[in-house]
Order: sequence, then C-alpha cells, then structure tokens
Amino acid sequence: MWIPSSLAEVEATIQATWGETPDLVVCRLNVRQLKKDVVLLYLDSLADKNSINNNVLQPLLFETHDATNVEEVAVLIGQKKYTNLWSEVETAVFQGESVLFIDGEQQALLLDTQGWPQRAIAEPQVESSIKGAHQGFIETSGKNIALIRRYLPNRELKVKELVVGRRGKTKVALLYLEDVTHPEVLKELEDRIRMIDVDAVVNTGELMQLIEDNPFSPFPQFLLTERPDAAVSNLLQGRIVVVVDRSPSVMIAPMSFIAFFQTIDDYSTRWMIATFLRLLRTLAFFIAIFLPSLYIAAISFHYELLPLNLILTVGESREQVPLPPILEAILMELAIEMLREAGLRLPAPIGQTVGIVGGVVIGQAAVQAGLVSNIMVVVVAITAIGSFIIPNPDMSESVRLIRFPMMIVSSLFGVIGMAIGLMILVIHLACLESLGTPFGSPFAPVRFRDWKDTVVRFPLWTMRSRPLSAHPIQLKRQTKTRK
Repeated sequence: MWIPSSLAEVEATIQATWGETPDLVVCRLNVRQLKKDVVLLYLDSLADKNSINNNVLQPLLFETHDATNVEEVAVLIGQKKYTNLWSEVETAVFQGESVLFIDGEQQALLLDTQGWPQRAIAEPQVESSIKGAHQGFIETSGKNIALIRRYLPNRELKVKELVVGRRGKTKVALLYLEDVTHPEVLKELEDRIRMIDVDAVVNTGELMQLIEDNPFSPFPQFLLTERPDAAVSNLLQGRIVVVVDRSPSVMIAPMSFIAFFQTIDDYSTRWMIATFLRLLRTLAFFIAIFLPSLYIAAISFHYELLPLNLILTVGESREQVPLPPILEAILMELAIEMLREAGLRLPAPIGQTVGIVGGVVIGQAAVQAGLVSNIMVVVVAITAIGSFIIPNPDMSESVRLIRFPMMIVSSLFGVIGMAIGLMILVIHLACLESLGTPFGSPFAPVRFRDWKDTVVRFPLWTMRSRPLSAHPIQLKRQTKTRK
C-alpha cells in the first residue's frame, strides 16, 4: 500500500491501522517552512519525547527558511530516511521512530527518535569472571554491537542484518571478520535464518533451536554467551556471532564440544593453572554423568570389586534401606533437581536459603528415616558439585539429563551397561555437527594441531593458528613472539 497524498486520508488510514492504541500520538501542525500542514506520528511508549520536542517539533514550528518538499524539511535528527510504502511506516513506528507526513506528498520522512525503556550495561549474571571484563550484553542489539566494536575496532568486522518473524519483526545481526570467516559457513547460517517462518523470535534461545543441526540431541550445538569479550574471542577464531534484538545473550556458531568447557579466564591466567582447571572440568563432566551409575553397578552387580572395608561400610549404611539402589539414586537425584529448580525460581536471598537448608534437612531426614544410605547422599552431593563446575549452563543441563538413562542401564546391565552408554555417547558426539562442521573436532576428526587449546592449554605464544573446527580462511593468528 502506498502512502496517501492527502492528510485526511493519512489520518483515516492511521485510525484504521491503530484504532485501539492509546499510546499512539498523532500531531497535526502548520509548518512555516512548507506553508503546509503536516502530521507527526509516533508511539509515546517507544519514542524519546525529549528528542522529538527539541529536534523535531522546535525546528518545524520555528524554522523560517522555505522548503518545497519533504526532503528539504529541516529537522535536527542525524539518521533519517524516506519511504512511500505504508508497511515501512508501520515497521518504523513499532521500532520507536517518528514519521512525518506532509500534505500533498506521497512520501514520508522516518526519523530516528527511538527511546524505549532499557537497562544499563551491568556485570553478567550467569558468566561471572575473576580477571575478565565486568560488562555484559543487554536487550538492545545496537548497544551489544557497540560493545563488540569496542573490543574489535577493525574494518574487517562486518555486520549483516536480517529480520525474522512475520509479526515480531525481530532484528538479527550476523557479525563476522570478512577476511577470516569462511563464506560457505556464513552462507549456511544466513540461509537457515532466512528460512525461519514464525510469528516472532523472542530471544536467542528460540533462534538457536530453530536452526540447529540435530534437534533431538541432548547437547547444545551453539554457544550462548552474555560476555562481549567471549564473543570477540570467538570472532577472532573465525566464528560468527549472532546478535538478536531484545535478547541479553548472543549466539556463537559453529561450535565444538570442547569449547563448552572453556572460559574467558582460561586465557587470562598462566597456562599451567588454566590446564589444571580444564582437566578439573573434564573430570567433573565424567563424574556428573557416571558416578551415580557406577555406585548402582557396584552395589547391584560388582560388589566384589570393592575393598572389603568399603563393602562393610556400604553394607552397614544400606542395612535399613528398603529401596533398591536404582530407586534410591533416582529419589535423591530428583530431590536435588527440585531443590535446584526451586532455588532458581525464588528470589535470590530466599533461593540460596532453600538450596542450602533444603539440601541439608532433606538429606539428613532421608537417612534417619531409612529411605537412603549415607553413601548415597555423598554420591549425590559429589555429582551435584561436578555438574556445577561445568561453566556453560546449557552443557550442565545436558549432563544432568544424560545422568538418568545412564543410571537405568547400569541398574540393568552393570558396568557393561555403562560401557555401552559411553560408546553411544562417543558415537553420537562424533557424528554430531554444528552448522555443518564436526562437533567433536579436534578429536573426531583428529586434528593434532588444535590440541594445544582443548582439555589442556599451551602457552599463548605457541598457539599461532586458528582452530580448524571454525573453518577459517585465514589460518595464521599471530607471529612467533618468543625464541
């Protein structure tokens, strides 16, 4: 639909389009510049009223120079554009812009007066850091892109903007280094986003689920982060950062499995300490998945493998427990999961109290009532701590989910069931892809050169190449700085 030339028709179209919109402002003025009437349209809840008053209304009312058309109107707005399509007017109004219609003109002036409510840049709530920056992304894509540009003021940093959603019209920006990122990977990601046909994408998590390679995998195939320094670190490796408007986190693609166990602090500390912490996280991953299963298998099938003193201790602990090990383990694991979820949903001070007091009280009461053994409480506690050590929340949730089928197979087949479960897990990770690239890299396929930055971290001056898992077109990262 084209913009009507008559202001009467414009006002009638506005009334038909936004009939029940109490925060819509329609202001009709007589402009001295044009010697004509104009209509200024904006949403009071999304526009900056100070900017409209000082930079739009005052020049329109008091500027005396003559103007013959919409393009000669003097307003003090740096970013403005023209349109003759009513659909673009609707989109602009809902994005906080002001629209100026001039009597007799089939063209409207779109003014950048955005001023919706937004929070200040603050420290990330989930990904805390000791030596890293204390700035996190917010819900405005423009400011998130600005945070990334502060770290990477380079002309090769490109921003490609897309719009997703028929109703929501969510802005999605793809950030990448043009001389590093592989164009085929970029095209694959762009094509997947363009194929999305939904009403709206509310946050980055929804977008991630709509474009992932294997929606039935328990593992996350893209990384979500709320840290600008982590996003820039991945950009320099040749990956792509996806910024979704109205979401406080960005998505990074493609990713590898081992990247979910790395943090930005790993590169701010000495390589020996970083290596120790990564090995600790890897050990915590296996403990969080297999420790309850190992307990069930040892008690149910392979008790002869335990030392005699430990067998006596376990037997004494389980003497009054009426439940089999699998039910005992599932009962305690479900209790821990419920306490964890309750702690997240409640206000912060109350949530911490519920988590601590609830865990102590329920564990002690369960042991005294004879429902579970002391050993089981210790096993569940160590398992919970292991899942907390995993730095990425999505990977931690996946580990918590995988733990339950592992306990079931170990209760049926013992250690053999655990071995089968581990084999299935390894095969699945080897076959999984992230944006068409191997998720198991650099272990499947084997790329020895990339092992310098996996479960161990070599000194920074030895890592002169970008990881092949990101498919960069420029492999060399830095020159040798030590002899």
